[in-house]
Amino acid sequence: MNKSLIKPAALRGGDTIGIAAPSSPFDEESFHQGVQILESMGFRVRVSDEIFKREGYLAGSDPERAQLLMDLFEDPSVRAVFCARGGFGSMKVLPLLDFETIRKNPKILVGFSDITALSLAIYQCCQTVSLHGPLVTTLKKGSRTTLEGLKSAVSAAGPAVLRPSRPRVLQPGQASGPVLGGNLTTLTHLMGTPYEPSFDGALLFLEDRGEPPYRIDRMLSQLTLAGRLDTVSGILLGTFEDCGPPDKVYDVVTNAFSRKDLPILGGFDFGHGSENVAFPIGPEATLDTDERSLRFRESALSEAVGS
Repeated sequence: MNKSLIKPAALRGGDTIGIAAPSSPFDEESFHQGVQILESMGFRVRVSDEIFKREGYLAGSDPERAQLLMDLFEDPSVRAVFCARGGFGSMKVLPLLDFETIRKNPKILVGFSDITALSLAIYQCCQTVSLHGPLVTTLKKGSRTTLEGLKSAVSAAGPAVLRPSRPRVLQPGQASGPVLGGNLTTLTHLMGTPYEPSFDGALLFLEDRGEPPYRIDRMLSQLTLAGRLDTVSGILLGTFEDCGPPDKVYDVVTNAFSRKDLPILGGFDFGHGSENVAFPIGPEATLDTDERSLRFRESALSEAVGS
């Protein structure tokens, strides 16, 4: 287990969640519905007027989006940071963030899709756990399983177990390592930057939306040619919404790793579908295709403040 991994404190009822918008502008109705859902879970929610700014396809200028994020990490009353929407823009704020301050003020960061850039950068620069989970604007379409899973993920300090609802074993086996990954497109765009973590020995999880099989093949080929996939220990696949027939996507992934003896398990409920189970990025876990499970070997969060 990674003893240097920094684990934010779990949430308790009444704790404050701050909302950031590091990427694209968002639908305000969906946003407010998402805020109401978080409040119904027993949390307070802090929303700054700055979050509603728009600058073209971004939720405000790069400095504005970065400052809002830093304000939330610096505020001792805010216990977690949820992201409003994905889209594009998280990678543009990375050079403007004070990662030393983020490291000294570890908080649960929740998001997926474009937020992959932020989650992996915080792991790389701060060695801090974040959660791959729903965005505020996607909560309104989240299933009961998704919403209950999110509350459990931010509130529980014990190790999690993830099981695919539609398991598909592409290559059998068992492997252990830190769980890293996210949106394939965003992950690929981090390559060669200071914010790209090493996937050496990692269980790499991937999801995407709107990328046909040939583009998925192209991205996996780029990562392979760059040596980024040489030493991964296993692969987990979530949903690939609007990416063509799932079998085609699975064929691409199988071909990409056909020369490697590592387990590949598909059918997990994370990504852009209505089922988007929250789980931690960074802790050690074991992937077992016989059990059809991803079993974390350590807790993702520390005890709640005041426990």
